[in-house]
Amino acid sequence: MSLDRHVFALAVLCYGVSMLYSVFLWRKGFKRDNWVNFGIVLVGFLANGVALFKRGIYLDRCPVNNLYEAMVFLNWTIAGTAVVMGLTSKLRFVGAFASPVLFCLGVFALMPSLDVKHGNSPDFSNGPTSLHAASIILAYGAFGIASISGAMFLTQDRDLKQHKLRAMLSILPPLGKLERITAQLMWAGFILLTIGLVVGAIWVPLPAGKSFFSDLKVIWSLALWGVYLTLLVLQMRSALRGRRFAWGAVAAFAIILLTFWGSNLGSSIHHP
Repeated sequence: MSLDRHVFALAVLCYGVSMLYSVFLWRKGFKRDNWVNFGIVLVGFLANGVALFKRGIYLDRCPVNNLYEAMVFLNWTIAGTAVVMGLTSKLRFVGAFASPVLFCLGVFALMPSLDVKHGNSPDFSNGPTSLHAASIILAYGAFGIASISGAMFLTQDRDLKQHKLRAMLSILPPLGKLERITAQLMWAGFILLTIGLVVGAIWVPLPAGKSFFSDLKVIWSLALWGVYLTLLVLQMRSALRGRRFAWGAVAAFAIILLTFWGSNLGSSIHHP
């Protein structure tokens, strides 16, 4: 195992510890502002960043050229967003909801079969290609955090219906604010996904004989683009609000997680 993988394994360990600690926070109903879990996620984020940086320096390119590297980038994006949001006391428990996602993605990423080498000196320094890949991965990160915000909404909504006192004592943000945060994150992911698709369609060079719009991963990405556009339009028109919108955010990201690997493996452009 290379050094960057060892460092990433340390990050995954931190996410696992945070996930276990979060169980106690959920049982207590998030009644106290807790810096311990925030600190654990922060350490994981820093280790995740070091692993990403080391891989990029070693390859001399943007490190998103196989599934392992894409997952390291995605985890770093989600953890970083959780850390930034956690600087605000009302959003400090985002890490408690993010850590299970980060841990599961990290464990999966560490599977040796995902870290496929692409030659001794892969060239991924092309600007449009790097912008395309980074925009798409950042979009997935934004969608992931939106799903976490949606999960926080569902937790708070359940407590309001079943344990009114617990909901009143909780320091989780109110439902209206959580819905706005979820929508804003989804818009950010949608815009990044749009940028990634446009850059890929116009400026990224393709292998000889390959068509951008006939590729399985591109078709999958366009379908994903349509799903999020539909959710956002319905939310703007008040046709999909509250619990249904939160469930939509969670379900849409679950679809990404369940189909991401297959779309990559079936792509002749992204996985030749």
